[in-house]
Amino acid sequence: MTLRTILIDDEQPARDVVKHYLKDFAEIEIIGEFTDGFSGLKAIQELKPDLVFLDVQMPKLTGLELLDLLEQPPLIIFSTAYDQYAIKAFEMSAVDYLLKPYSKERFTQAVQKALAQASSGIKALAPVQNLVKTLEENAEYLQRIAVKSRHKVSVVPIEEIIYLEAEGDYVMLHTKDAKHLKEKTMKYFETHLDPTQFIRIHRSFIVNAKFIDRIEYYDKENYAVLTKNGAKLRASTTGYKILKQALNM
Repeated sequence: MTLRTILIDDEQPARDVVKHYLKDFAEIEIIGEFTDGFSGLKAIQELKPDLVFLDVQMPKLTGLELLDLLEQPPLIIFSTAYDQYAIKAFEMSAVDYLLKPYSKERFTQAVQKALAQASSGIKALAPVQNLVKTLEENAEYLQRIAVKSRHKVSVVPIEEIIYLEAEGDYVMLHTKDAKHLKEKTMKYFETHLDPTQFIRIHRSFIVNAKFIDRIEYYDKENYAVLTKNGAKLRASTTGYKILKQALNM
């Protein structure tokens, strides 16, 4: 069995170490190396590798943001300089990781585990999903959101989002210039956005307070929130109370 493998790391020395250690494994075929998450994601989608060495901390698109955009992830060995909490998350999710700087012996253990998983036919999807869920449950407030469309991947800064709207099993992120669909729930965003800035005014809407233009009476104790880009969002009775409290009205 040969595992077609790609390396995704923005640091050349880190990729060189992986390539040097992999010389001992005839079962591993390196088919590409990439310096950022955007090109790495495209490579995974197009080349469909069996194994990926993925750095967690990269500019523009992190390894975890890349991971969140994959529907069918390959086997992944992470490299990270994360703190002990994050390391525990990796361990709980049964996903292997290399804590930088790592020894050749530790690297060998990770590769042998990947080879064993490949031989047994174990799919990577469940462990990777468990990792994302574990990290999300204890994550700090989001600073940006990675989204993909049919043609490209975008990273949307939180401060550019005017409001979020429920769209079935997805959420639409509305900015001044575009709309982005993200496969997450409103509950997820309610939990992971700073509640002093993003206010859940209705089961279908979360609004960025800095983009609120005014609030108008709607009907039967319901109100409408008008945003600075001209959107008119309905606020439920509960949502209006939360809004009043948040804005000190």
